[in-house]
Amino acid sequence: MNLDFDKAGGLIPAIIQDNKTNKVLMLGFMNEEAYQQTKETGKVTFFSRTKNRLWTKGETSGNFLSVKQILTDCDNDTLLIKADPAGPVCHTGNDTCFGEQNREDVMFLKYLQNFIEQRRQEMPEGSYTTSLFIKGVNRMAQKVGEEAVETVIEATNGTEEGFIYEASDMIYHLIVLLTSKGLRIEDLLRELMKRHKE
Repeated sequence: MNLDFDKAGGLIPAIIQDNKTNKVLMLGFMNEEAYQQTKETGKVTFFSRTKNRLWTKGETSGNFLSVKQILTDCDNDTLLIKADPAGPVCHTGNDTCFGEQNREDVMFLKYLQNFIEQRRQEMPEGSYTTSLFIKGVNRMAQKVGEEAVETVIEATNGTEEGFIYEASDMIYHLIVLLTSKGLRIEDLLRELMKRHKE
């Protein structure tokens, strides 16, 4: 990554985005030393323009930003850093410096599939997900069908709580089946978007 620190007098903006929710958490500035320290430590470090020194986010609060991915824009003069925050990011106590709540429940589906994919790769003993992968695609597909029937029963003759529970089981088993086929929940979303007409 060949970054252009000279364009803005030795500093480049770094946009920090939550790795799980995709919410923009904050904006800071990095000089070359801050960038190198961020890469080496895995903790987001800025150059503080007011203190005129390097500043690791969380050094006083403990709310560090653990780096997951660093991307650069097309001009190599702006960074997008995807990170996992250890707590509220803003000094005011807010989740983000823009006053937004850092929560997107639907993004958990992506996180869940990443977790299931990790299970598929590592196959830890004693894991229910591992047992499904071992039993193969026919058993996984059968579980989706079983959970779908239980979801229908709860929807028509059960409780709201039971319906949510069974529908959650169905979604979980569907994601396991997708993972076994080398597909992602995002593939379903793209198909739904293709069908959607406003």
